[in-house]
Amino acid sequence: MMRTTVKDVMTTRVASVEAGTLFKEVAELLVERGISAAPVVDGEQRVLGVVSEGDLMRKEEFREQYCGESYRPPLRARLRRRMAGQTANSSGKASGRTAADLMTAPAVTVPESASISRAARVMDECGVKRLVVVDSEGRLRGIVSQRDLLRMYLRDDDETRRRVVEGISPQARWNDREGILVEVHNGIVTLSGHTRKRSDADAALRSARHLEGVVDVRETLSWRENDLLEVPVAWDRP
Repeated sequence: MMRTTVKDVMTTRVASVEAGTLFKEVAELLVERGISAAPVVDGEQRVLGVVSEGDLMRKEEFREQYCGESYRPPLRARLRRRMAGQTANSSGKASGRTAADLMTAPAVTVPESASISRAARVMDECGVKRLVVVDSEGRLRGIVSQRDLLRMYLRDDDETRRRVVEGISPQARWNDREGILVEVHNGIVTLSGHTRKRSDADAALRSARHLEGVVDVRETLSWRENDLLEVPVAWDRP
């Protein structure tokens, strides 16, 4: 079964800045491109960190120039910084002049070979909406966002069915008499039919559940031979 990786869905045209890029140049890039953050890279495109709107908004001149003198960060942002032990006037970033001074480091990155599931887990664990994608040397390759991952759920049902079938061993696939029948409707996979061994049914079910973009899996599978060892549960005597 072909696994979808971050490389397959990431955005490759990424606006980045170098460590020495001046504050105003970073601010102009974010505003002009309509983006909320940019990777900071060295001369060999290795990722050093990420500079975001949140990093820049700690400087008074940015708030006044782009958001007006009455600007105040949303309550959610203020609470998040407080819980993280940060203050709105963090002295280091408020006085920063370059991307290196302002950036958050290290950046939350993921290799381009990572699976979609792994990328989703990293986003959830780190509380971010996008990840910087790097190669084996830590060089910038792209950006993957939550929106990129959600596109997996827009896959055509016929394509999803083809991928599910590919994950089933040839011996267990449906033929004229028996096997596993695969149906997909609105991203929901239904497995039905009869297999010779229980292990074939379990393997097919496991494969379908781990396929990226599958909304849910339902099954009514049966088998003739239970070839899986049932491990008895040992109970402690009182």
